[in-house]
Amino acid sequence: MKVTNIHSRVINQPIDKVADLLSTLATPEDKVWPFEKWPKMKFKDGMKVGAKGGHGPIRYSIEDLKEGESVLFRFSKPHGFDGTHGFKLEPIDNKKSKITHTIEMNTHGIGTLTWSLGVKQLHDALAEDAMDKVENYFSKQKKRTEWSLWVKTLRAILK
Repeated sequence: MKVTNIHSRVINQPIDKVADLLSTLATPEDKVWPFEKWPKMKFKDGMKVGAKGGHGPIRYSIEDLKEGESVLFRFSKPHGFDGTHGFKLEPIDNKKSKITHTIEMNTHGIGTLTWSLGVKQLHDALAEDAMDKVENYFSKQKKRTEWSLWVKTLRAILK
């Protein structure tokens, strides 16, 4: 099954400010990944091309890294996930930027079932929590995307 899953958010900050946040990804000072609610993103050798890591049962390696612009990860687990996911920053104008998380993959076998029944919904919630975290870093008015009943149920089962 072909999967394209995109989450993006316009941030009312210039690109250099948002790039500073992206550079903290998977570090002890992470200001992007919502580790407060989800398994931490970790890499054995830090954030560099070729490093292997992931979050929870999802495993991947860093395929491409452009400081302040983008990071692309290639899935290695779960089985049946063939493709990539990553973050990209784009300037909108000198006061606004866009951060996007995209999954581009093909699933097969158990990967199709895993994605369809649970991972997609969990991923969507995690991605929106990450977007909220970035937006909230710059805002006094805190955004909180509500989880669906299915996400709450899956999280309770997986605890």
